[in-house]
This record gives sequence, C-alpha cells and structure tokens, in this order.
Amino acid sequence: MKRQNVRTLALIICTFTYLIVGAAIFDVLESRKETTQKGYLDQKKEVLLKTFNLSTEDFDKLEKVVLDLKPHKAGVQWKFAGSFYFAITVITTIGYGHAAPSTYGGKVFCMLYALLGIPLTLVMFQSVGERINTFVRYLLHRLKKCIGMRHTEVSMVNMVIFGFISCIGTLCVGALAFSYFEDWTFFHAYYYCFITLTTIGFGDYVALQSKQALQNKPEYVAFSFIYILTGLAVIGAFLNLAVLRFMTMNAEDEKRDAEQRALLAHNGQAGGHSHCSADQASSSSTPSGCGGGNGVGGSGGGAASRGLRNVYAEVLHFQSMCSCLWYKSREKLQYSIPMIIPRDLSSSDTYMEQGEAFSNPLHSNGCVCNSGISSVSTGLHSINNYRRLNKRRSSI
Repeated sequence: MKRQNVRTLALIICTFTYLIVGAAIFDVLESRKETTQKGYLDQKKEVLLKTFNLSTEDFDKLEKVVLDLKPHKAGVQWKFAGSFYFAITVITTIGYGHAAPSTYGGKVFCMLYALLGIPLTLVMFQSVGERINTFVRYLLHRLKKCIGMRHTEVSMVNMVIFGFISCIGTLCVGALAFSYFEDWTFFHAYYYCFITLTTIGFGDYVALQSKQALQNKPEYVAFSFIYILTGLAVIGAFLNLAVLRFMTMNAEDEKRDAEQRALLAHNGQAGGHSHCSADQASSSSTPSGCGGGNGVGGSGGGAASRGLRNVYAEVLHFQSMCSCLWYKSREKLQYSIPMIIPRDLSSSDTYMEQGEAFSNPLHSNGCVCNSGISSVSTGLHSINNYRRLNKRRSSI
C-alpha cells in the first residue's frame, strides 16, 4: 500500500478516535450540570405558572415572544454597523447566530454572498499569513545577526515558537479589552476570543450585544472589527506553519516521486550526451555534430525534452501546492539531490539561481550541451556542485 494511502487511513482512524474521546469527556463534564439545570428550570416554570395563574399554552406563547425579542435586546442589528458585523461572521465562518436574515431575499443573498466570500476570505488570510511569516522570518534573521549568533538561519522551530507566542499574546490582548468593555471575567473574555478567532463561533458570548453598543460606541465597534480581522490573520499565519505543513505531506511525497523521475530522465540524457561526445572525439569528419545525419538522435532528444517538460509541470504543480513548504526549503532541500530542469521549460525568474546566466541547453539537433541549469526548488545548487558532490560520494 502506498505511503499516502496509509497516512490517510491513519488520519481517519485518529480523527474518529479523537471524536470518541472528546465525546466521552464532554459527557462526563457537562451531562450532570445539564440535568441539574433542567430540573431547576422546570421548578421555576411551575412556580411562574402558579404565581401568575398561567396555562401551559399561555406560557409557551410568552416564551416564544421572549425568545423573539432576544436579538432586539442589543439594539438595532441591521443598520450598517450591525450588517458589517454580520458580514464578517459570514465570510469568516464564525457564525455566532446572534442575528440571521429573516426575509427570503436576505436568505438568498446570504447564501450567494457566502459562496463567493468564504473562499475569497480564506485565500486572503492565507496570503496575509504568508506575508506575516516572511516578515517575521526576516526580523528573526536580523535579530540573530545583531546579537552575534553563529547560526543566523531561522528554522521552522523558531517560526512555530514565535507564532505560538503571537497567538497567545493576541488572545490575551483581546481578553483584557473585552473583559473591560463587556464586563466579563478574564476567563470568559479569553474563551470568547478563542472561540471567535478559531471561527468556532458558538454564540454563547457575543461582543457588541450589550447597552446598544453598535449604535452608541463607535470606537468599541471599530476596535472589535479590527481585532477580529487582525486576530484571524495572526491565527492564519500560525496555521500556515503548524497545521498546513502536515496537510501537505501527501503532496510532498508525490513531489519527491516526481523529482526522482526527473532525475532518472536527466541521467538518461546525460548518458546519451557522454556517448555522443565520445563519437565526436573519435570522428572529426561529422560537421553536423552529434546526431548529424541521423534522425533517430534528434527525435530521441525531442521525446526526452517532452518527457522532461511533463515532469517539470508536475513538479511545479506540487511545488506550489502550499506556500508553507518554503519555510523548510533551505533546511530540507539544500542537502537533497538537485532536480535538473532546462531553462527553456520555464519562463519564471523565481526558479533561477541568483547571479548566474543560463543559455538554451538543447541544440536544434536534440543534443544536450554543457550550459548552466536551474532548479525548481529555492536553495538548490547548480550542476557543477552536483558533480562535485557525486565525486565526493564516490570517494566515500
């Protein structure tokens, strides 16, 4: 069985095991409190029915009115500030449930709005998180140089630790602010921030729902909007490092297989090139060079080029699967076998080695020449370093 299939099966088993364990723990922690609270409320209901001489039908009607009035207790929800708040909860998938569209037009528009807004927001936070990680990586690198550390490279462990500290700090700042504005305890405010920024959004604690804050406290409203969006960006940056790294393991395995196939294709071309060079040295009467006068060599070189082009496209696809792979490219890839790709197969400058010039590695007759090469992955060395590495490995 392929390694990717084994990993997927293991993840499915672990997820269901995690669900079973979580259900058992929540059962122990919450079921007794739920039963006690239900009995207490039933007693209160009986007292109210006797005190105000209400029938069960009248009490049910009163209960329905009270529940319908609850969203309006916080003030008007569908003016611009409240609508903006609702839109944030939709496209970020927080979904508190404190407000919901009641008209058919509003419900239809909400579905269409979410259909476009959710993927747009996910891509936006992914990109912002990537930029944050790049900036943090640069700052940590400069900090290590300033304090005179011997190794100034920023490792994945450094980034994960810094990201974790940033998440904890963001949650603490929000907890302090919301405990002040909402009169919550610090624990409940921290709980609200965590549930919000992880987009769980239970709705048991919702900011801006007391004392008509949406209409009377514009500064607090602006702070809440900015905090939610900024906090989601920080959490997204951390998830790029800590979670998405594991989500791309299958893609990395496929990418590694593609690199091996590309290396085999290159070795096959290199063997043909060595044989061709020996023929040129032994016979100087062939003016057309390698493959001159023989159509088989040219067609073989063209087939090899097409095969290498397909392999390059496959590798490039998996290379761009997730931007978080970049953070381990220096540590993981600089010691791996370089993957040789001719420059004429790519038009992007991203995959060129800095400070080197490249020429077309294929003659018109289909033979590979000794020009420079480039690699797909950042930080890989040129073919000269690769040859020296092979010599060292052979000597060992």
